[in-house]
Amino acid sequence: MSDTALLERVLVEADPARTPRDAQPDPRAAAVRDRIVTLTRAPQRRRRRARMTGWGAGLTAVAASAAVAFGVLVPPGAAVAGTPSPLVFEEAGSLSDTVAAAEADLEVFTPPAEPERTSRTAFWSYNVEVDTAQAEIVPQFATFTWNADLSGEAVAIDGEPYDPTDAVANGEAEVRSTGEVASHVVLAPGEFDAPVVEAPGDAGADVRALLVAFDMPEDPTAFEVVTAITSVFGQWTLTNAQHAELLALLEDAGGAEALGMSTDRLGRPVAGIRVISADGVVRDDLLVSRDTGRIVGLERTVLKDDGVFPAGAVVDYRMWEVDEEARP
Repeated sequence: MSDTALLERVLVEADPARTPRDAQPDPRAAAVRDRIVTLTRAPQRRRRRARMTGWGAGLTAVAASAAVAFGVLVPPGAAVAGTPSPLVFEEAGSLSDTVAAAEADLEVFTPPAEPERTSRTAFWSYNVEVDTAQAEIVPQFATFTWNADLSGEAVAIDGEPYDPTDAVANGEAEVRSTGEVASHVVLAPGEFDAPVVEAPGDAGADVRALLVAFDMPEDPTAFEVVTAITSVFGQWTLTNAQHAELLALLEDAGGAEALGMSTDRLGRPVAGIRVISADGVVRDDLLVSRDTGRIVGLERTVLKDDGVFPAGAVVDYRMWEVDEEARP
């Protein structure tokens, strides 16, 4: 099963929106959606990630393909002021210092000892009931686990929704689970389509090959490195040694910027690394744990107002490796 087919199946299971399932965005919204999801990447050998297909797309897409955007859930004319407030960073240092601190933390053993075919993610979606023009922010916890025979299981559980205009809620680090299963999809052997099936090695060449398999160019920009990392984390939980190689690749690519220290929306201390797309449309802030050195989150922000999303709107926020006690 391709990412697109899995995404459609997950969305049917979840059925988060009350609009018809065959409802489509207007041309302007569709164009913006496609640009945010696909960005300005060079022609690729294959397309692995799914395109968003309707207003409900994104609510459970992390479990399927790690491609989610708040904005695609918003019908034309709807306000997007309720998207989460951006993280605030302090004490910005150099990128080399940020990477060196993370590498030092990564030398201390943290599970897993071997790469795992699983992804645990917390993320936020913007859900709109078109008939009443009511909107809410819906946090979700998603777990996707798959096997060498390409079978798997994707589960998404809702957090407590809140009003998009609630500035306090938008700034909170805490996410409360409702315990309600939004979707539960079981894949039979052979149904999942994975670019890399065998566990990748820890060496730099192995990690680079892994990213290339997820559509990273041979000579990537820092933004393209982060894009590939995001795709990989939708399917794999990597070792500390592999995280160190990811950070080294990001530093070597050039163009990344250290942001300093912050706290993510689960209350975890993080350091930020910023990269910007080649056309300047969006930026990604990669979040690195100050406890473990592992990459644990990403925040995407629109930089240019195009009539659908205002400049500065956070359109994608996800956190990986959610601790057991933080999961529903």
